Amino acid sequence: MSFRYMFIDESGNLGFSKESGRYFIISALIFKDLKQADRFIKNMRRNKFKKELKTATELKANNSSDKLRHYILQKINELDFVQIFHIILDKEEVKSQFLRNDKHKLYNFVAGKLAKNILINNIDIEIIIDKSKGKQFLINDFDRYFKQKLSEKSSNYTCKISHSYSHNYSGLQLVDFLAWSVYRKYEYKDSTFNNNIEIEQEIFSVWY
Repeated sequence: MSFRYMFIDESGNLGFSKESGRYFIISALIFKDLKQADRFIKNMRRNKFKKELKTATELKANNSSDKLRHYILQKINELDFVQIFHIILDKEEVKSQFLRNDKHKLYNFVAGKLAKNILINNIDIEIIIDKSKGKQFLINDFDRYFKQKLSEKSSNYTCKISHSYSHNYSGLQLVDFLAWSVYRKYEYKDSTFNNNIEIEQEIFSVWY
């Protein structure tokens, strides 16, 4: 079996106030070669964006110039064996008071919908998610639920889930830009950044 990495990050928030925005996005970026992604980031730091990234410990779409945003999204097209998935939550469709009151359960519910739509037959995969759940029981709850939903369509694979800070993995930094670009597309009707992605992106809604 071949080996892949899957990186997961989100954009938006799970609040329900008027100031919280309407949409919440979770994105997954799958590719084969970590060193290839590392080279992208290192070259940006040493050359084209040396001045902008001089004091940055990691690349974050929210803190970057438009020039850097366009560049890094274009570089994603060069990754080997790349797949991109997004799940879109329209918070106006969340009728369950239980989910509205428990952000961890709502996050897992949305992430589970994403997992259910990802087909990963005949591969070994390591899933690395941006670390946001501080308590171990919340991490365990997410891992269990995500693996359960992933298994509903996929078969003959092995899966390991890790939670890490984005400065440790170039892949987490890349998927941050992807999630941000899709959030821009839905929340602000601005496709300018996401249009840089030339490969197919599979986009799903939580309720459809």
